Amino acid sequence: MDTHNDIGMVDFVAQWDDVADDVTDAVRRVGASGWLVLGGEVQAFEADLAVVFGRRHAVGCASGLDAIELALRALGVGPGERVVTTPLTAFATTLAVVRAGAIPVFVDTDPSGQMCPDATRAAVARGPVAAVLPVHLYGHACDAPALRRIADQAGAPLIEDCAQAILNPRAGGTGAAAAVSFYPTKNLGAYGDGGAVLFDDDAPADAARRMRNYGQADRYEHVALGMNSRLDEVQAALLRTAMLPRLRAATARRRAIAEHYTSALRHPDVSVVAPAGESVWHLFPVLVRGDRAAFQDHLRRHGVASNVHYPILCPDQPALAGCDFEVSGDLVNARRLARGEVSLPLHPHLSDADVDRVVAACNSWAPR
Repeated sequence: MDTHNDIGMVDFVAQWDDVADDVTDAVRRVGASGWLVLGGEVQAFEADLAVVFGRRHAVGCASGLDAIELALRALGVGPGERVVTTPLTAFATTLAVVRAGAIPVFVDTDPSGQMCPDATRAAVARGPVAAVLPVHLYGHACDAPALRRIADQAGAPLIEDCAQAILNPRAGGTGAAAAVSFYPTKNLGAYGDGGAVLFDDDAPADAARRMRNYGQADRYEHVALGMNSRLDEVQAALLRTAMLPRLRAATARRRAIAEHYTSALRHPDVSVVAPAGESVWHLFPVLVRGDRAAFQDHLRRHGVASNVHYPILCPDQPALAGCDFEVSGDLVNARRLARGEVSLPLHPHLSDADVDRVVAACNSWAPR
């Protein structure tokens, strides 16, 4: 939470006031059970999460980053293989590909920030690919069915990064796997870190369960070079009984706020980055024409926080300087968003008065 602004991007204090009793009960329940890692709470939460996504398997892990890596490795993506993905995302998406030993191939987005099927098709035509990895950005949904058709034609799995799009009916049910994050700022956030990967097929789900726990099949028998990426019992317990039951109401509130923003924002130089269909509005992105920093300074002076998602495209990150990667085509739309996108406050604990203040601050900006 940005404590320097009256209206922040998140409000964990207000959230705690709402969930404190249920979170406390969850912690007590785990403590009394005497089982702290990969126990009944994790199994129960995995079952509930699978139902939310309409999937047969959910495998809890330590983070959204690990969830993507587990998906890649469980589906057989290995060193030197090409993975087509988006340049406009949190770096974790790219990092998972690199950690799996694969080569990220970056393609452009559409104007709404979603990975472009035409650009993906062009990248696939340039050579074999091992996976197609889109991100459902901002809580919007990419055209997963079109991307699935391209992936199928290439003989590659579609892996959906749903970290920002849980409960979007168009996200998470099309690919061979879906990855989610429970980082505290996410729509379904924990009180710490966590993630999960979802499958329908038994074999990759079993492989992911082994790999999250050192590649262990039976006690002290390791059949793969795995990792330490286990969702702990406390996070699973509070996600299941404190956060998940509130998710639909919180999503409805996000949608109501987004609808108000969309209808009330009237500044000619501030346009909504609108979804092609439904959105769960993890973020409320606008595109600023002109001096983005000046716009953010104006909001700050009016007590309104803001953020940028994301100012540096993944292929431009210094960390990739020594890594193999490809850029397929011009990243025109992605670079346009990287230069001009601003995220406005949007979370379930904003009051109507808060929302009106954000709108007034945006509409009163006078570019010089």
